[in-house]
Amino acid sequence: MTYSSTLALGRQQMVNRRGQNSVSFRPQDRKLGPVSNTIVLIVLACLLGLLYLTQVTKTNAYGYQINGLQTQQSKLKSQHDDLEVASARLQSLNRVQSSQVAQALAPIAPSGSVH
Repeated sequence: MTYSSTLALGRQQMVNRRGQNSVSFRPQDRKLGPVSNTIVLIVLACLLGLLYLTQVTKTNAYGYQINGLQTQQSKLKSQHDDLEVASARLQSLNRVQSSQVAQALAPIAPSGSVH
C-alpha cells in the first residue's frame, strides 16, 4: 500500500489483520431526505387515488347494469299483471256460462219494443 492509498482509506480501515482485504465495506445507514419523503408520499397518494377511481368506475358500471335490469323487471311485472287480468277476464265468461246458477236462470224473450 502506498502512502496516498492509506490516507484515502481512512483511519478505521487502516487497521487490517492478516488474511483480510485491505478495503472493508461497512454497511452505511441510508436515510431518505425530506424531498425524497415528500416525493414518495405524493406517489403513494397518486396510486391510492388511482385505485379508488378504478373501484368507483367499476361500481358505477355495475350500477348502470343493475338499473337496466330493474327497469326491465318492472316492465315485465306490469306486463305479467296485464296478462293476469286479461286471462281472468277471458276465463270469467266461460265460468259464468257454465255455472249452475247461470243454468238455473230462466231465459227471457223480448216482449216488444218501446216507441
